[in-house]
Amino acid sequence: MNDYISHNRHKYYLKCHLIFVCKYRKMLLLNGIDTFVKNVFQCIANKSDFSIDIMETDKDHIHLLVSYPPNLSVSSIVKRLKQISTNSVWQVYNSFLRKHFWKEHTFWSDGYFACSIGEANPNTIRNYIANQG
Repeated sequence: MNDYISHNRHKYYLKCHLIFVCKYRKMLLLNGIDTFVKNVFQCIANKSDFSIDIMETDKDHIHLLVSYPPNLSVSSIVKRLKQISTNSVWQVYNSFLRKHFWKEHTFWSDGYFACSIGEANPNTIRNYIANQG
């Protein structure tokens, strides 16, 4: 496989399929918020050690295929993406979100789905994510 990444004295190929769901399964990823969230995620990835191969939203959740080095944990990637995107979306869509979350500044549910794609064909995963929504 030529997709291995070499760095210093190690070689790796780590990819993870992530799904984040909007709090209470509210259909918030519509009317431009979906594009805004994807742009925020891409900006975070551009400033980080991980990369987002593909991402797509449905009305109440987002799918991502993330490539990351062995020194990063999946939970640290999730934490970074969810924290920064929540703050960013509240800064821009405050009045809209107050109608949905009148007591708390939240956007994502507490949990997440993570699955290592292992030896699965990345193109199969990419096609699945691309066809969401």
